[in-house]
Amino acid sequence: MRRARLRRLPLVPTLIVATAVVVLISLGLWQLNKHLRKGTAKESYAAAQSLPPIAWPTTVNGDDLPLFRRASLRCESVAGWQQESGHNKQDTSGWVHVATCRTASGLANVVVGWSPRHNQHPWNGGTVTGVIGSDPSRKIRLIADTPPQGLEAARPPSPKEIGHLGYALTWFFFAAAAAVIYVLALRRRAR
Repeated sequence: MRRARLRRLPLVPTLIVATAVVVLISLGLWQLNKHLRKGTAKESYAAAQSLPPIAWPTTVNGDDLPLFRRASLRCESVAGWQQESGHNKQDTSGWVHVATCRTASGLANVVVGWSPRHNQHPWNGGTVTGVIGSDPSRKIRLIADTPPQGLEAARPPSPKEIGHLGYALTWFFFAAAAAVIYVLALRRRAR
């Protein structure tokens, strides 16, 4: 009788759902592993906030980023601008203004400030002091403490924002939901 049930399972849909469940569980395990590794990193990042300021790094290693350290750099000139959605220190949504700065050692991204509107801001560079945060294109960026006139200070990065447990639980939930929905569909089909 059990073999008869197995023969009645639709092969292609069963393989698709089984593959999807395995992939979703794998993604959940990957995020859980990242969460466990970030747990120890969070402690060192929290400690980094109380360390003395450093000069802007000329090179960065992908495994040993100086995140959450205080730093300063000299922006010789602005090579380009981009605006991204972000928050100010009061956690109000709006736009952060990111300048790509030419420095003595190359290019660096600097979040010079925040505004409620998506608009270009005239700032030509200078010395910037702030906190190092992660950057999607250059690995690190400097979030300025003091914005130029016309902008507010952007929210600085915080070690509390680092975490992958929620992502892991989401992937596990999707895997369970796919399996449950498929079993319910099979039961309905059998009736």
